[in-house]
Amino acid sequence: MPSRAAPTPDAALAAAGGAPRIVLAFDFGRRRIGVACGDTVSRTAAPLAAVPNGQAGPPWEAIDTIVRTWQPALLVIGLPYNVDGSDSAMTVAAREFADQLRRRSGLQAELVDERYSSREAEARLKAARESGVRRRRVVKADVDAAAACVILERWFTEQA
Repeated sequence: MPSRAAPTPDAALAAAGGAPRIVLAFDFGRRRIGVACGDTVSRTAAPLAAVPNGQAGPPWEAIDTIVRTWQPALLVIGLPYNVDGSDSAMTVAAREFADQLRRRSGLQAELVDERYSSREAEARLKAARESGVRRRRVVKADVDAAAACVILERWFTEQA
């Protein structure tokens, strides 16, 4: 009997009724955690927020509120590798964040290579400002939320 490949998370979500399913993405950082939201039908992402992170660790109350509010079917967390693809201290911290988020929410959490996502997000925001589409200046919290969009878009692309 031929073996069957396990369905991808996106295929599993689509098969569960075909209705759009919400996906939340997180760009974990030592100072801020960017958050974006998207759905499995439009496969687009929109920035939600950047929550402050600090010495005491992630602001779980704020993150739990976002998860409860949006009721996602899946979580996507960016994994910050070194340029050569090796793990870094931030990779370990992001994996720990993903594990805690998975335990707290009871949801499946997927990890996505996030290399250069912040640079790409910043370039997008600056281009939007230069073109006049964006009026206000680009601040770091905007970049973090936009980087979460980039991470989610990468996940959507991987699922195609």
